[in-house]
Amino acid sequence: MTALAHRRGIEPALLIVVIGAAVSFLPGFEPPELDSHILLTVVLPPLLYSAALNFSVPTFLRNIRPILGLGVGLVVVTAFAVALSSHLPWVPLSFATALVLGAIVAPPDAVTAVAVGRKLGLPKRVMAILTGESLINDAAALTIFSIAVAHVTGDHVFIEEPLLLFGYSAVVGPVVGAALGYVTLWIRESLAHPGLETVQGMVVPFAAFIIAEELHASGVLAVVVAGFVVGSGRLDAGFQTRLQERYVWNSVDVLLEAFVFAYIGLHLRFVLEDLHEAHESLGEVVIVSLIVLLIVLVIRPLSVFAMFWRKKLSERIENKLSGQMPERGRGGPGTRRSAPSWWSRIDRTPLSWQENVVVSWTGMRGVVTLAAAAAIPATTATGAEFPERATIQAVAFVVAVGTLLLQGSTLPMLIRRLNLGWASADETAVEAEHRKAEQVAKQAAERVFADFREHPPGDVDPQVLVDIVTRIARLAQDADEAPDPEEHTRRAEVYTSLYRDVLASQRAALLAERDAGRIDEEVVRAMLDRLDLQEAGVTARLEGRL
Repeated sequence: MTALAHRRGIEPALLIVVIGAAVSFLPGFEPPELDSHILLTVVLPPLLYSAALNFSVPTFLRNIRPILGLGVGLVVVTAFAVALSSHLPWVPLSFATALVLGAIVAPPDAVTAVAVGRKLGLPKRVMAILTGESLINDAAALTIFSIAVAHVTGDHVFIEEPLLLFGYSAVVGPVVGAALGYVTLWIRESLAHPGLETVQGMVVPFAAFIIAEELHASGVLAVVVAGFVVGSGRLDAGFQTRLQERYVWNSVDVLLEAFVFAYIGLHLRFVLEDLHEAHESLGEVVIVSLIVLLIVLVIRPLSVFAMFWRKKLSERIENKLSGQMPERGRGGPGTRRSAPSWWSRIDRTPLSWQENVVVSWTGMRGVVTLAAAAAIPATTATGAEFPERATIQAVAFVVAVGTLLLQGSTLPMLIRRLNLGWASADETAVEAEHRKAEQVAKQAAERVFADFREHPPGDVDPQVLVDIVTRIARLAQDADEAPDPEEHTRRAEVYTSLYRDVLASQRAALLAERDAGRIDEEVVRAMLDRLDLQEAGVTARLEGRL
């Protein structure tokens, strides 16, 4: 179905939901039932972990201000705005149940936006902000969700004070994730087996999520930090491990996203039946759904541009005041203390109005919204039915489908009209980014060659050394330049060692340029994939001679 949707230019999630809903109306059909805790534990950790593996930590820190503003601030504002608007005299939701609904629909799912951005070539900072937001907004939303659900069901909460609970989750969760990430890297050093390393990597997100949740901390943040730590150490792994993990996690992402949308579609008929039993008319549910959808569509653009103009206003005031205030001597009482290095690297440059428009329209709801809606417990602590569970699920379904239809289908056109993507920009800009990455890789190789020439192995003929350097330089074009693996000679050993040093230097140089923000992250990712595939191709040809 996903392949058919891509060929037809349709959003795969919508097609899967429609087919699942149609199947739910077949006579005698019984939908699959999963425990609410199992559903979130199975679906959410792998999706977050695979995204964190490929995301640059320095890029995340450099854009931490807009990421926190969107991923935490906007989620809280959206959740309470939806709760307040759904707690009205003509709406059948109490404030607690309305807050459950608000937490469910608050976090946008950036999968669609990031996929569109990669295809059309959104500016690297916009892509970094959207990806970073998607990594932390689920933590804020699910914390509110768990507090609201516990209040409705009457379950015991680890810390009664919501702010203290939020702070505890935000501190302990990352600590758990970092510890597990470093343990994973330590274990991988002794494995040295691509298959085992890939299997071990698939266990990490589930372990991080479960351990953190057992400690009443944020499982989402634990998974994200574990992904950051393991992703930063992937260069120490072999190319086979990186290639296997890349394709495995891509497949897992597609499978889990399809599963969630199919799961909610297969339950649609039964949600409607529950609504029919609970309400004489579906009019109230339709009203709530439209109100919530409208709030979700409007509140993000309003918040994004409020942050944009606040930044502009503060800059004008700061510039005006800085022109009036006298300069203070060095070492005087007005001298500011030097900020930490990571703090000084935070990018405080505001986005352009075109970029803000795109960011404001990337509020599609998806996997997390539907998974959280399906994860609402069926009963309270007393055994009674969870109040308005079917209503909340129906509203969440309408919001997810509505945002995918309205925002997901129009986002590519909006990017093109604003001339932000590579598809709309001059092709020379795209080529320049790729040439820059190739130049970085070439310079890194030249540095290794220069060091090799200055400190050559003493037991190899100089002419042989020249031949080795020449062959490695041509290796990208012709893998047959490599020596025969049956030659267990000093020449073959030097060749292999130098070739690996060149690749390691190229990868490190590309990542350094990416982390400094000088090369587009998508271009660097493509270049790293190319190096891994190049090494895989050479290795396969060498092994094929045996």
